Amino acid sequence: MPRATWTWTFDLPPEQLWPVLADTNRFNEAMGLPAYALEETPRADGTVQRRGRGKAAGFTLEWEEKPYEWIAGRHFGQARVFSRGPFRRFGPIFDLAADGQGGSRVSYALEYEPLTLTGRLFGARLARQAGAAVEKRILEAVAYARGERTSWFDLKPPALPDGARERAAAMAAEIDRSPYGNGLGQKLVAVVLGDMAADLSPLRPKVLARRLGVAPRVAVEACLAATRAGLLTMKWDLLCPNCRGPKLGVAALSELPTGAHCPSCNIDYDRDFERNVELTFAPSPSVRPLATGAFCLSGPMATPHVAVQVLLAPGETRRVEVDLPPGAYRLRPLHPGAAVEIDYAGGGFPGLRLDAHGVAAMPPGSPGTITFVNEAGFEAALLIEDRTWTRDTLRAPEAIALQAFRDLFAAATLRPGDEAGVGQVAFLFSDLRGSTALYERVGDAVAFNMVREHFALLASIVRDHDGAVVKTIGDAVMAAFGDPAHAVRAALAMQARIVDHDLVLKLGVHAGPSVVVTLNDRLDYFGSTVNMAARLQGQSEGGDIVLSRVVADDPAVRPLLGALATREESVRLKGFAEPIGFVRVVS
Repeated sequence: MPRATWTWTFDLPPEQLWPVLADTNRFNEAMGLPAYALEETPRADGTVQRRGRGKAAGFTLEWEEKPYEWIAGRHFGQARVFSRGPFRRFGPIFDLAADGQGGSRVSYALEYEPLTLTGRLFGARLARQAGAAVEKRILEAVAYARGERTSWFDLKPPALPDGARERAAAMAAEIDRSPYGNGLGQKLVAVVLGDMAADLSPLRPKVLARRLGVAPRVAVEACLAATRAGLLTMKWDLLCPNCRGPKLGVAALSELPTGAHCPSCNIDYDRDFERNVELTFAPSPSVRPLATGAFCLSGPMATPHVAVQVLLAPGETRRVEVDLPPGAYRLRPLHPGAAVEIDYAGGGFPGLRLDAHGVAAMPPGSPGTITFVNEAGFEAALLIEDRTWTRDTLRAPEAIALQAFRDLFAAATLRPGDEAGVGQVAFLFSDLRGSTALYERVGDAVAFNMVREHFALLASIVRDHDGAVVKTIGDAVMAAFGDPAHAVRAALAMQARIVDHDLVLKLGVHAGPSVVVTLNDRLDYFGSTVNMAARLQGQSEGGDIVLSRVVADDPAVRPLLGALATREESVRLKGFAEPIGFVRVVS
């Protein structure tokens, strides 16, 4: 098969170049290729045939899209088999290797097989033209990786609707007026109006936070404020547990189904509120409409949790050179089938064998080499994926445990009768000791104002520690946090900042699983974890903090307690059969 090849040497190591050079979705957009969608049809053997249609370089194209193959940090390649267009087969092959001097050798090739007379006469020229365009973008991307550019590519400004800039300017001002805008109105507008579509569909606030150099909570709050202002739209995505792509998205929590189907993986899957429900954002069509689809639907950076993916013919055996770091991995086929989970500590990595019953792990081979065997009788892709989920995902429990979400989207609730389990939430309960005597001593009006200011102080501290006030009950506060350490830091800050000696604060903290429901038209939590946290607050004497053993033993909490005076105690609590041990942090 004819091939055109380009090679370069760069002064950056492979681990710095891979994330930019393997981002095929971004490269295709920069090349001016159109966004596209695939028609995905399940086959009898469980695999999925993916067919696409589009236009490029003046040609109308129809093709079958084969799965990409890659070794993270080292290689990727992909072939399209065309039924319409100048080529029968066309696809890139990319290789990246250390040069032994701290830099990298990069090779990019285009393989093509003519289908028509045009392809036979002009195939070499078309391949060279495509390669020259790719080279230009590669050099720009490497300059970006070096820090020599502030943007990936030199691109024309996107086409915007009439009046978009004026509307966006008004929205920026509204964002900055919001207590949750964090002064990011103008920066958000610049992102929405100027960034590549690859950065905006979807817009992930944790990724945005790194780009803007702000804390994740600050970026999330700004995105929520921008949604209220109309600059962004909000979407709850139900991610496929295999490819982790958003196969179903809804605008409201109340519309979130309990399961979905992924046509790419050909599987039905359930909703796991804690794990596979993600909150993402996108520009409002009134300021920046985006084309439907993507510029590359299956490249290496589309599923960065997949470390190795190979496409094997029936009966094929292939040995791949790859060094994987120790970690938790899953071995599986791309199509539905049995998977094997392993905890890899180093040395030889197990091989993968696919047969009619699914994937099986073979004995470990030589270090640095993994063997893949396809005995299934049909072409199939096999892969090795990291079992951990990306840190860039804003999971639903994180979002609803933020004060900004509760304040700006109080009406965002689950549908009646629906409930969602959350594996871990930290609850902080507060109360005032002797509040009745306080009202009698200083009078109702003065005491009311003191308690109101006290609530405002606690709410501010909760927000500063990435939590949310769920509700107030009399003089008490119930707050939720995604991390026990955040709850403990908040509790310590509360006791440190209570300077009015007429107010004595009682605090209790516990963490564990809970259930999210809609109660009184607001999102609320219930279950034994909530009850335990409330009971522990009842054990507080005032001026101290009562922590459950689960919280006190948390690895991120233990360092916070190291220099503090603590006392271990136990008590029988109403509703719990056995005595409950806890740690009292005393002032």
